[in-house]
Amino acid sequence: MDNSLKRVRSIADFQFGKDVGAKLFPKNVEIAYSKRTGRIRYVFLEGKRLATLRPTSGLFSLSIAGAKRVAKNAVSAKCFVTVKDAVSKFIAEGGDVFAVHVINANKEVHSKDEVIVVDERNEVLAVGKAVLSSEEMKTFKRGVAVKVRRGCLEES
Repeated sequence: MDNSLKRVRSIADFQFGKDVGAKLFPKNVEIAYSKRTGRIRYVFLEGKRLATLRPTSGLFSLSIAGAKRVAKNAVSAKCFVTVKDAVSKFIAEGGDVFAVHVINANKEVHSKDEVIVVDERNEVLAVGKAVLSSEEMKTFKRGVAVKVRRGCLEES
């Protein structure tokens, strides 16, 4: 377990920013393995899934619970996209983020990165995959910026 904990923390540090792994995955997390391959598949905390390790990329896909832990604890995280409050309910219900609604995005965000969508008060609205880079999100006035996988109102 100790080696697996180091591994998931290292992946989180690489993917989301320095020191995010320890904040996202405390010592008491439960790691579930694939029955078929024996590799790390899910990370749980107190019965709630925090993240899924995608076998295709070797990177994490966050749940809303995991995103909230990152937003609350990790000031060095590099995976946030901030949107206008006017569209926050739509996004929280699982709607995609359009470039025109993006106020800010961490400069480290690239296309296909796992991102956390927050409102102007830094409340987590959704998790998803960036379609555009941070510069494109802030510059473009049309098109989808983030393909939302799950909104916070969908996952209770």
